[in-house]
Amino acid sequence: MAEPLKIAIPMAGLGTRLRPLTWSKPKPLVSLAGRTVLDHLLDMFKTVPGVETAEYIFILGPVMGEQIKEYMAKHHPKIRVKYVVQQEMRGQSDALWQARAYLKGPMLMVFSDTLIENDYSFLAKDKADAIAWVKAVPDPRRFGVAEVSSGGIVTRLIEKPRDVNNNLAVVGFYYFRQGEALVEAIEEQIKRNVSLKGEFYLVDAINILLEKGTKMRIENVDTWLDAGTSEALLDTNRYLLEHGRGNSHKIKDLGDTVIITPVNVHPEARVSCSVIGPHVSVGAGAVIQSSILKDTIVGPGAHVTNCLLEGSLLGQNVVVNGQAGKLNLGDQSWAVK
Repeated sequence: MAEPLKIAIPMAGLGTRLRPLTWSKPKPLVSLAGRTVLDHLLDMFKTVPGVETAEYIFILGPVMGEQIKEYMAKHHPKIRVKYVVQQEMRGQSDALWQARAYLKGPMLMVFSDTLIENDYSFLAKDKADAIAWVKAVPDPRRFGVAEVSSGGIVTRLIEKPRDVNNNLAVVGFYYFRQGEALVEAIEEQIKRNVSLKGEFYLVDAINILLEKGTKMRIENVDTWLDAGTSEALLDTNRYLLEHGRGNSHKIKDLGDTVIITPVNVHPEARVSCSVIGPHVSVGAGAVIQSSILKDTIVGPGAHVTNCLLEGSLLGQNVVVNGQAGKLNLGDQSWAVK
């Protein structure tokens, strides 16, 4: 790529589907498989040509955005990031419109709760005007889908179709050869007021691009993961732990604890007299005593004692004692008998 790549990531949403975890932190900083959602998101781009010189554009909300800035400065100081604030929640296209000054030349756009596993090295030589990553799904009616010609060219995108025959769901990951063209389409969308319930959706801007002659093709997704809901977060945690993100082989000196792989237990966590796993992630500084945990994410600094938990999400610095079953607790919460 002759120009530095731009990687735009809208993350201004309130994360309502992940509450209570997102009452006190933005969705990208929720714990997942030993790291944060944001860490895994940034890992996605490792095969993108020129990613070392890419410029990221993070579109933040009016609250809690400083946490993202602080996290990036501490954990990813070498990544070049521009920050833009979307003051009002007016949809995906509006988020990108706020960042229009930076969207020039080749760009990728991905939603912050979308994790996919693909090889992007082909982008160095690809001639398409635009690319939409898609995955065939059993029931496409809750997604947007791509309508594709026999030559593999996208003719239009359809949000939440009624017809199940077209099952190519768009996963929220796009490439545009010229970001300026997308910005012009968004400007046209806003002028036409193509919106739904006060929000401007990206699929409508892309359809305007297609009207104007942009040639967009599809690229199939190998693995599509979601971190947008509590259930999806646990599903993704399981997948990541089963595919190389566990650290069971590094765990030592837990003689009174049984580890059932796969798990990810931070080296700074303390675990004693417990059964951990399978599919458990334990954050830094967490303390687990006399407990059995399965299919659970334990945030940094949490204290869990005398518990039997499965399918649970425990936020940062949670204190839980004497509980059984399934819990979903935001940061600083207490559940003590």
